[in-house]
Amino acid sequence: MKLEFIGADHEVTGSCHYLEVCEKHMLVDYGMEQGLNVFENAPLPVDAARIDYVFLTHAHVDHSGLLPLLYARGFRGQVFATDATADLCSIMLRDCAHIQLMEAEWKNRKAKRSAENAAVEPIYKMEDAEGLIKRIIPCHYNDIVQVFDEVQIRFTDIGHLLGSASIEVWLTEGDITKKIVFSGDIGNKNQPILRNPIYTKEADYVVMESTYGDRLHAKEQVDYVGELAQILQETFDRGGNVVIPSFAVGRTQEILYFLRKIKVEKRIKGHDRFKVYVDSPLAVEATEIFQDNRNECFDGDALELVQAGINPLSFAGLNLAITSEESKAINFNEEPKVIISASGMCEAGRIRHHLKHNLWREECTILFVGYQAIGTLGRSIVEGAHEVRLFGEPVTIRAQIKQLTGMSGHADKEGLIDWINAFEEKPKKVFVVHGEDSVCMSFAECLKIEHGQRAYAPYSGTVFNLLSNKFEYESQAVPVTKKTKPANGVFARLLASAQRLLALVQKCDGMANKDMAKFADQINSLCDKWE
Repeated sequence: MKLEFIGADHEVTGSCHYLEVCEKHMLVDYGMEQGLNVFENAPLPVDAARIDYVFLTHAHVDHSGLLPLLYARGFRGQVFATDATADLCSIMLRDCAHIQLMEAEWKNRKAKRSAENAAVEPIYKMEDAEGLIKRIIPCHYNDIVQVFDEVQIRFTDIGHLLGSASIEVWLTEGDITKKIVFSGDIGNKNQPILRNPIYTKEADYVVMESTYGDRLHAKEQVDYVGELAQILQETFDRGGNVVIPSFAVGRTQEILYFLRKIKVEKRIKGHDRFKVYVDSPLAVEATEIFQDNRNECFDGDALELVQAGINPLSFAGLNLAITSEESKAINFNEEPKVIISASGMCEAGRIRHHLKHNLWREECTILFVGYQAIGTLGRSIVEGAHEVRLFGEPVTIRAQIKQLTGMSGHADKEGLIDWINAFEEKPKKVFVVHGEDSVCMSFAECLKIEHGQRAYAPYSGTVFNLLSNKFEYESQAVPVTKKTKPANGVFARLLASAQRLLALVQKCDGMANKDMAKFADQINSLCDKWE
């Protein structure tokens, strides 16, 4: 019975943890790394084809984005997630596959122009995303799910994203049962749509995030509706557009909620019929999923509206752009308007077209409503760049650049401490993950010194024995020297098929001799054909 740390250790993205009990192999999350990463991640301790189950905390790609790669490499087990997470993954993983394909095509066109010969393959394809989606098992919040004889799990609403959850895992080996809780990403309190995080009372071990373990959100409730209304009023009075780069899942829906409130309360004078365009097919689909799950996941005023038969994410003047023609038409309409488009950091997608049309116009406003990572186009604009390049052309920045500061789906340091202190008895060990290097270390020290928790911040590759309560291996930091991408191409697909075959053979122990002999003959016949 052991736990191994793979990803998001002293880093914020690429979340992945490995569990093993009774010769069953499980993962909690398998996410993409995004932005700058400092340390190398340990490889999975077994081939993808030997992974039996995945437990998914939520749909954000830094927790789910490599699941199609797992499928491409031979995984054919089951993925357990909440109902809403299953719904979101059905669109987000397809979107990820599309992005992988587009990036590969762009790199190949670029290589052709520079006479480079090495073709780039996407790390996974649409059929891999489709295959993985079919293996997702939707689960209700608070239900205890029997995964197999030795493992049970339960999902608890953690308030970070629609469908997000902390996961309780009960592991049994012989007559000993241990309970480990994975926090996932702990949500901020008093968010406009989602519920506050629900606390868990008991655990032997806890794996918890520390993204904002070094900072506090504003104590006073920020009037986002008032700030947004003022920005709209000033921009519309100048005759300009308000362009909002926004994450398609989560933040877009919050902005729609605020805009509806502004409309209903008639806060904009002289432009009360202003139009709002959501120009992101992914955001449109995600908004529909939010509406489908509103009774289970919404809270506060948003839930009251739902119960009164009012859609909190819809209002007069809302327009949804799906096709590229509808997207292009938005900027030919000269009336002042709001344009919400992805990506949130301006790195890809339709937002770049809207920036090209509006950044140079001094009457317009570009409003940022989320974190902008170092090295992104959004970060450059926020930090005061005078000019940026879009589609190979320089664009001078004359528009007003604004931010709705403080909007966050993550708990701050106080919220994280409230969550871990809610356990009625202190866990045997609290593993601090999913934070920058210095944050993981300082937050673990804070938990130890100020709150008496047995906290530890593991590096990738650390192995802990849950039965003996001891480390089997304590990994040290391995700095990134050269980031290597996962193997791709046809040969990688062939290797994955071989790993899947080996995993299948290993499961044949105990099968009838006649069936094993027949299977062996089939394999030998295949080998004879290709030798």
